[in-house]
Amino acid sequence: MKTKEAEKLLADADLLVTEAEVLKAIERLADEITAQLKESSPVLICVMNGGLIFAGQLLTRLRFPLEIDYVHATRYGHEINGSHLHWTVRPQIDLKGRTVLLLDDILDEGVTLAAIADYCRQQGAAVVLMAVLVEKLHLRKVKPGMHADFSGIEVGDRFLFGYGLDYKGYWRNAPGIYAVKGK
Repeated sequence: MKTKEAEKLLADADLLVTEAEVLKAIERLADEITAQLKESSPVLICVMNGGLIFAGQLLTRLRFPLEIDYVHATRYGHEINGSHLHWTVRPQIDLKGRTVLLLDDILDEGVTLAAIADYCRQQGAAVVLMAVLVEKLHLRKVKPGMHADFSGIEVGDRFLFGYGLDYKGYWRNAPGIYAVKGK
């Protein structure tokens, strides 16, 4: 994607959730997560690259002891669809007996998050929870009825970008949640 094409994408996009609304959702999530996990000494695992912005905003609002790690597993790369999960980095912290909270930008079909959660369970995690900034509302989840344990914003089935979500590798840094025009 060329710079002009990326600029036009943003200019034409539909702003679905403003930055102020995103920050309010993250604050609410921090309160919910704190209430549930403050006594558990959890490991929070950021799913790269999408979860980076969300995790950075969320972590400073959590006022309890925790450990942080990350995982890089992707189905997309710079494409807009994909099926094979590619592992670049797996968590380094020992997960045996631990409460794990996965932090990601979006729960769409859930293929990537489900695979990472299964991996954490295989490593001996006692509890695996998911926190996502955005959860898409549709019936194409990899596991019927799959939902995040903590969800900031629910949206319809559109192609989204901004606040960690990308379109062909661009606009993760857009200050809000946008939908590609016509998608």
